[in-house]
This record gives sequence, structure tokens and C-alpha cells, in this order.
Amino acid sequence: MALANKIGVIVDSFRAGVREGLRKAKEVGADGVQIYAVRGEMDPDHLSARERKELRDYIASLGLEISALCGDLGGHGFQDRTENPAKIEKSKRILDLAVELGTNVVTTHIGVVPQDPADPVYQEMQRACEELASYATGMNAYFAIETGPEPAAHLKAFLDTLGSKGVSVNFDPANMVMVTGDDPVAGVKLLKDYLVHTHVKDGVRYLALDPREVYGSLGYEKMSHERIAQMAAEGKIFEEVPLGEGSVDFDAYFAALQEIGYTGYLTIEREVGANPEADIRKAVEFIRRYY
Repeated sequence: MALANKIGVIVDSFRAGVREGLRKAKEVGADGVQIYAVRGEMDPDHLSARERKELRDYIASLGLEISALCGDLGGHGFQDRTENPAKIEKSKRILDLAVELGTNVVTTHIGVVPQDPADPVYQEMQRACEELASYATGMNAYFAIETGPEPAAHLKAFLDTLGSKGVSVNFDPANMVMVTGDDPVAGVKLLKDYLVHTHVKDGVRYLALDPREVYGSLGYEKMSHERIAQMAAEGKIFEEVPLGEGSVDFDAYFAALQEIGYTGYLTIEREVGANPEADIRKAVEFIRRYY
């Protein structure tokens, strides 16, 4: 097996700000970057046309490209019909920014999809995702749902109801092994028609738990990346670990990506650890072994 995929890094994993994170991504040997674009300096509501051009030019000057933006709005995802109009509009503006910066992928979490299609929450999530899918398809782009909150088979069944692939998948194998205990290799093959972006992350699951306690559902604590990172660092229920030290079988995982013909980015995410830059550098080296 010899991978040919480009390697990305989530800029925010460096915890150093966007410009410094971009420089660090170049230094560790990445080909591209994923950037959070929800609030702060990357909030599309605050980025002027001039600032957008300057950012795109700066990224290009480093020899990098954008693999995706992260448009995860947290909370209860798209389960709450009272919040959805504002969240949908915000998501559209993030996708507009993504296309302007040269990528057609925005990754996100939508909340845990209920088991019963007759559940009103399921139907509200479906309605919201249909609107997002239609908007993305019109731009030849994708909102990519991150794997982990539900087994791959259930996620595929939900996606199959949307009528287009404007809402697709950002595949994160570590989320699957840490939370649902699902098999990433089987998941890749099952979701192959929807896979438009991937994360490279490793983890271990110590105890079974209800995914709604992690990823946000009505009646449960709202999801936030800060809270998930705290859980992953504490290591009581699950733990995020450096690549190769967890339960993700990367030999089989990368082989599965090759088998389905995935040619997109392998984007490194590191949400915990005292020295993320060192961990990310090691992660790039780990992936390069497969080239």
C-alpha cells in the first residue's frame, strides 16, 4: 500500500491563532489546513472582502491550500427547530466563505440522529439537512457530517433520505472507536459514496456510554468541543491518544480508503495533549510511513 493523499492539519489544534497556526502547519510538513470558521477572527460575519483575499493570498504564499473549513455550531446540532433558522443561515455563510477561500467542504456535527424516523427530532434534523444539502449542491460543495455520534449504518440510512449528497461525511475513525465502538474499516466501506473529507486521529474506549452524553441532544448537555476535549484528556470513558497508540487499525483503515478510491485529504486533528505541535509533527511522520 502506498498512499497518495494530501496531508492536512487543523490549524486550531496548534492553539496558536490562525496565522501562527498556518505557519506551524507548513513547518510540520502539511499540504493543507482545516480552519474553524464559526467565531473569532474567522467568523464569516466579521471577515471583510479585503481580509478574505488577504487570508487566501497568505495561505497560497505558504504553499498551502484549505482542505475544509469547520462550521460546527455545537449545542444540540440541528435538533431544535427554534434555533435552526439561525443555524442554517450561519452554516450557509460559512460555506460561502469556504468556497471563496478555495475549498468546497465544511465539516460539522448535527447532533445524534434518533433511531426512529417518526421521531419529530429526526424529522427536524432531516428537514434542516435537506435545506443545507440543497444549498451545498447548488454550489458544488458539501456539508460533511463528522462520524462518531451514531453507527455508520444508521448515519448512512439518514443520509440516504436527503435526496442529494450536499450533506455528506467527514470520516473520523477515532470518534467511532471512542464513542460508539463502531468499526472504522467497515464504516469506510459502508459510507464510501458520501466520504468527502477525513480526520486522522486515534483513541481508546474504556467504557460504553450513550453518545448523546457526548455529542449533544435535546434533554442532554449541549455539545462543545471544549467539553469533548476535556473528556478525551481525562481518559475515564474514552481517551484521545497519539497516532498508532490507540484502537484505530491504521493499516486496515488506510487500505480501506484506498479500496474505495478516496483521493481527498487526511487531516490531522489533535484536541488534547500538552504539546500539540510535537504530536502533530509525529502524526505527519506517522502518515508518511504509508507513502
